[in-house]
Order: sequence, then C-alpha cells, then structure tokens
Amino acid sequence: QVQLVESGGGSVQAGGSLTLTCAVAGTRVTSVYMGWFRQVSGKAREAVASMSRRGVREYAAVVKGRFTIARDDAENALYLLMSDLKPEDTATYFCAADPRPGGWNTDAYYYGQGTQVTVSS
Repeated sequence: QVQLVESGGGSVQAGGSLTLTCAVAGTRVTSVYMGWFRQVSGKAREAVASMSRRGVREYAAVVKGRFTIARDDAENALYLLMSDLKPEDTATYFCAADPRPGGWNTDAYYYGQGTQVTVSS
C-alpha cells in the first residue's frame, strides 16, 4: 500500500517561500509518476507540478518559474519548493503518486492527506 505524508505547510506573507515535503512509503519515488496538486475549498483539485520516473518535470502555467519539484532518491521523498508566493497560492496541497504508465490525466491514483498553505497579502 502506497502512503504519502505531506509536511511543511504553514502561513507566509506574499513574496515569501515555503518548502513542502512528501514522505513516501510502499513504493520508490523513482518507480512511479509523482507530483503535487492543490485544492481550494469549493473548487476542483488542480495539478501544480509533476515528475516522471525519468525525472522530467512539468508545471502548471500559474506556478512556472516560482515553484520547483524535486525528489531525493535516498530519502524516498518528494519536495515542492515554492517561492514568490501569492495570495492566490493559498490552498491545501496534496502529494500524489501514480503507478500507471504516463501517470495521470486528471486525477492521480494515490493522494496524501494534504497540508495547508496560506499566503497573506
């Protein structure tokens, strides 16, 4: 059973930075398609960043240039380094994993419990 546990959320002022960590159990970060989603209450969950098994990164247009997805194979962890945060980045952030070839189209196979990020202006 794949388990994903996020940490690192919190409150920050606009322009600040946060790093989210996803501890992965039950699989290796290099064996599945991984990434981060976020969700605002009342809205659909949206993909923010992803990383393929080979390490190819993709980003949503609204975060490109500000967010960086990274992984540590030895720690078996996934990270989301967020900088120049904006109030519209406020959301619950979810770590995601997907064992299917090519990963997800809209929804991932596994999600963590989420961590809240709040950006104040």
